Amino acid sequence: MIAARLKHHLEARNLPYDMRAHPYAATAQECAEAAHVPGDRLAKSVLIHMEEGPLLAVIPSTQQVDLTALQAMMHRRLGLAREEDMVPVFDDCDLGAAPPVGMAYDVPTVIDDSLTGLETVWFEAGDHKTLVEMKGRDFDRLMRRAEHGDICCMQ
Repeated sequence: MIAARLKHHLEARNLPYDMRAHPYAATAQECAEAAHVPGDRLAKSVLIHMEEGPLLAVIPSTQQVDLTALQAMMHRRLGLAREEDMVPVFDDCDLGAAPPVGMAYDVPTVIDDSLTGLETVWFEAGDHKTLVEMKGRDFDRLMRRAEHGDICCMQ
């Protein structure tokens, strides 16, 4: 299943994509394994708390957000949001399966540079059993309005 807002956002921008079903997986890394895709090319969403509202950090599933680097980039104190904080923001998605397309949800987005210029990128479609697969150049177009930077580190 693809989340309604995500589908509308992709189709409104005429961005081609495929769907890839996989067995249920709770985490992004488990999802990469279940779908047999490289974890460093599976974009995962991490909701960040700012005083002004939520911020979405998009990083490879094999990494974690480097809050120090992200704070320096955004020039403000930030914190990791609780998973429950995603529910009102990504209201058409299963808990913990938010797509990395904050723009479809009116959430400012920052993406790690390592997810740019790839051949193929995968990301959650809004549930724990489906991935969106996009050519890297289309994903780059999708994320071009997001801020870009070096915002992750090894887990």
